[in-house]
Formats: sequence, C-alpha cells, structure tokens
Amino acid sequence: MRESAADASANPGAAPPSIPLQSEPDFPSLFPDIVPLKPSGRHLPVVKKPSPHPKRQSLHAPTRGDIERALLFEASHWFEPVDQPHQHARPGQPHGTLRKLRNGHWPVAAELDLHGLDRHQAHDVLAVFLHRARQRGVCVRIIHGKGFGSDGQPVLKRMVRTWLGQHPDVLAFCETRPEDGGGGAVMVLLRRHP
Repeated sequence: MRESAADASANPGAAPPSIPLQSEPDFPSLFPDIVPLKPSGRHLPVVKKPSPHPKRQSLHAPTRGDIERALLFEASHWFEPVDQPHQHARPGQPHGTLRKLRNGHWPVAAELDLHGLDRHQAHDVLAVFLHRARQRGVCVRIIHGKGFGSDGQPVLKRMVRTWLGQHPDVLAFCETRPEDGGGGAVMVLLRRHP
C-alpha cells in the first residue's frame, strides 16, 4: 500500500523514503573522446610554505614606548619627506585661506616647540599635539627650527612640513611671519571638530 504526501505530513515521526544509492560513474567512460595532455617537460618550482612562527625583530622584548610609537606610526600613515613646501592648502579650501592664515586671521590656540627632539620623538609628540589641539581651536603654531644644527640639512623642518601635508586634520599651513620665527615655524589650520 502506497503512502500519500498528505499521510506523510500527518505523520511527522515517520522516516523519509529511502533513495537507492548508485555507484559513481567511471570518469573515462563519461568522456571517452578526451585525450590526456602529454608531459611538457617544464620545471615547476616548489613553493616553500612560510613558517607559522614569526621572525624575531630584536633580542629584547618590545617596551610600551616601542609599541606606542609603532601604533602611532601605523595610525597616521605618514611617510618620509620628499620635498619641503613653504605653504600648503588642501584641495577645496577657499582661495584666501593661506593669506588669512599668514596674516593671523585665526588666533593661535596652542604652540608646540620641537627643538631638541629627534625625528622619532618629534613625530610622536606632533601626532599627540595635533590630536589634542583639534579640541582647543583651529589654528596652532609649530616651531621646528631652521636646522642650522643638523649638519647643514634641516631634518625636522622638512619632515614636519611633509607630515603636516599628509595629516588628515590639517587643512593648510604656511611659514610664520619673520617676527614670529620665519622659516623656523609654521602656522597650521586644523579641521574643526565638534
């Protein structure tokens, strides 16, 4: 006696009907006109799997300062300097932004002096300063010096200006007036944050 679909749904505890298993077909019998490729004689290099264990960078364990410096560097995505711009305005800024910044249109809310710091210390201090300065106002002054004590090459001057040009919160910067430091400092216009 055959069971109908209505009877099967009425009896949920019944086992489903079994389907007879068939053996898998033989591949060559399915595709009799396929011819296998001849060996090409090419050498295929064996790719060595990378070690699952990371390489040690140094003999000592990283300190908290090392970790913070690495995190700040990764978070900021700043690169080594290529050129040394005297002024910079992000695309889309109004035409008179640099003139207003140079003439002191915005009051200076904070100032940072980087004298005596090496490039890594300056990078860390500058990143923290810009982060905190966003809440104080829109204009800050950064003193990096003219680089006379750096074997004739102004290291911090170049690096600070390149970093500022790549920082996402910096809208514009320009050299200060001669009475405010001239080429040894920059005025920076920051994005206003609520």
